[in-house]
Amino acid sequence: MVSKSAGKSLEFIFDFGSPNAYLAMKILPDLLDRTGADLIITPCLLGGIFKATGNKAPMIQYADAPAKMAYENLEMRRFIARHGLTKFRLNSHFPVNTLLIMRGAVVAEDEGVLDDYVDAVNRAMWEDGLKMDDPAVAAAFLTANGFDGPALLARTQEDAIKAKLAANTEAAVARGAFGIPTFFVGDEIFFGKDRLGQVEEALLG
Repeated sequence: MVSKSAGKSLEFIFDFGSPNAYLAMKILPDLLDRTGADLIITPCLLGGIFKATGNKAPMIQYADAPAKMAYENLEMRRFIARHGLTKFRLNSHFPVNTLLIMRGAVVAEDEGVLDDYVDAVNRAMWEDGLKMDDPAVAAAFLTANGFDGPALLARTQEDAIKAKLAANTEAAVARGAFGIPTFFVGDEIFFGKDRLGQVEEALLG
C-alpha cells in the first residue's frame, strides 16, 4: 500500500464509513508508485468531522435534490467502472457506526499493523458487507484475518486510544477538513476521490 521512496508524503484523512474512502484507497497504490510518495493514513471520525463543521452525508444533504443524489451515484458508478473495482458492494447496513473500528485503527497504528488493518476492514465493510459496528462480528472477522480480534477491540476502550482518535479528528477539522476522503500534500488540502489527479500533480510538482 505504501511507497517507501524518498519524497513528499500524502496524508489521507480516513474513516471506514465513507464508501468513497474505500474507492480512493483502492487506486492509491498506482498513484504512490508514479509519484514516489509515502502514504500516511490518519484515522479520524467522520461523524465528528460532520458535527464540528456542520456538514452532512450526501444522502441527507441532497435528500431534497434527487437529481443531485442521482448524479452522485452516477459518478460513483463511473469511477468503479473506470478503475475495475468490481468487488465493491454498498454495505446493506450502511450507515455503519464506525467508532469501534476507527478506534481499532488507532490501536492497529500503535501496534504497527495499520496498513493490514485498513486493508482487511475495508474489505469487511465494502466487499463482504459485514456489520462492523457489532463487536462480535468485528472480533470474529479480525481473528479470521490474522489479528487477535478480542484483544485488539479490548484496547479500543483505553483512554489513550479514545483521546488519540478525538485529537486526530479535531486536528483535521482545524486544518480545514469537512468530510472524507480528504488528502493533504503538505498544507494543501484536497477533498474527494475525484481530486486525486490534482493530488498527483501536487506530489509531482
